[in-house]
Amino acid sequence: MHFIVIGTANQTTHNIMPEALPLLAQQRVFSGGQRHYELVKALLPEQHTWITIKGGMDALFEKYQQAGETVVIFASGDPLFYGMVQTIYKYAPRDTLQVFPHFSSVQRLCTKIAQPCEQVRHTSVHGRGWKELDAALIKDDKLISVLTDGTRSPQAIAARMLQYNFHHYEMVVAEDLDGQQENIISGTLVEMATRSFHPLNCVLLRRVSPAKTPGMGIADQQFEGLPGRPNMITKRSVRLVTLSQLQLHTATTFWDIGSCTGAVAIEAKRMHADLGVYAFEVRTECEAIIQHNMERLAAPGIEVIMGDFYEKDHASLPSPDAVFIGGHGNRLDTLVQIINQHINIGGRIVLNAVQVSSREQFVISATNAGWELQPEEVLQVNAHNPITILTAIKTR
Repeated sequence: MHFIVIGTANQTTHNIMPEALPLLAQQRVFSGGQRHYELVKALLPEQHTWITIKGGMDALFEKYQQAGETVVIFASGDPLFYGMVQTIYKYAPRDTLQVFPHFSSVQRLCTKIAQPCEQVRHTSVHGRGWKELDAALIKDDKLISVLTDGTRSPQAIAARMLQYNFHHYEMVVAEDLDGQQENIISGTLVEMATRSFHPLNCVLLRRVSPAKTPGMGIADQQFEGLPGRPNMITKRSVRLVTLSQLQLHTATTFWDIGSCTGAVAIEAKRMHADLGVYAFEVRTECEAIIQHNMERLAAPGIEVIMGDFYEKDHASLPSPDAVFIGGHGNRLDTLVQIINQHINIGGRIVLNAVQVSSREQFVISATNAGWELQPEEVLQVNAHNPITILTAIKTR
């Protein structure tokens, strides 16, 4: 099949680029959202078929195939910017396409407030979760654009930023750009969290004061700990060596098994904002503590999985490239076998052993699994017992 994808402006006149106009008379099958149809129907030939896009991409592309001829798809703004072109590549990778973009909503917003676009970090939460925005905030980008949706609205964005201690931004919201109700408003996150907005909107976040979020090597006292057990934390110096051994800059997914109060997971997320971090913890009292530490230390996006690790459906999770064993419940050999089934080739595993028996068991289990053991490192923090940092790599 062949697709022609045309970007539209949010207006009923001059709403597509002139070079796309001659193509319309030659086609019979058109598609887009109902809003797009209202914008462009005056441009379409009298005899035409319109396929409305309203979710369910598998069914939509089946309809396109049934049409049996070129389909012209209308999309908002620039379909190359978080738009329909990427969807076509996903669902119809062998088909051909032409693209006639218009200006994206973010470009129009930047134009209207005279903001150079190249200075902006672009993100989207439109139907895709918080991951991109979380990463931009953790990296403390100065200017961040956000494409929103009905659930992840400007109010929800502001509330999440306040929850995770990103108070040093202000928000600009552009409503119904180029439409009859166009309005551009700026304000504090507190103000934006309580307002309502036109459903067609996009957001620009502007950093207005220095960040108060932690840098690399978060001080131990910044974490809330288990009541009465202040030493139940991977100390900062040990934590940093551990993360260095894990080589997370090459990883996509990290499992922190036995996360306790979340120190290793949070430090990893703060250092590697794009990393998928999964924190496993069996003690129920730790759930609220981990969440509190994530919020106060500006580390959104960590997936906290409570309960017995050994009983989880590990295959339903993304395979890790790195694993930290913070706890094993005296079942280390079983844990190594589980990790071996799921970790990617080249993945790194680290265990911090205080007891000689733990070190010996890890060496035996890792050897039996065929892992390549790395040179050990021994650290002692103040008057605490020496810790042996053990590292292994899955090579096959």
